[in-house]
Amino acid sequence: MKLYGYKEGSRNERGPAALSEVTVVASPHELRAIARLLGDVAIEMECASFDHVHLADRVATFIEGPQLVFMKAD
Repeated sequence: MKLYGYKEGSRNERGPAALSEVTVVASPHELRAIARLLGDVAIEMECASFDHVHLADRVATFIEGPQLVFMKAD
């Protein structure tokens, strides 16, 4: 697993930077929503055509705020 991200306000840079650590500050409700989605995304990743999934596209309560994107490892 690798982690990548953008510093807040820097999305116009060349691309995301590799991260060595990520801290998730969330409510129990938010963590449960992410956990449910992770199971669904893991199943979808088993298809050869899988590209990526944005959390905000699947869980409407995450439209505002930072984006969480899931991609299949090579």
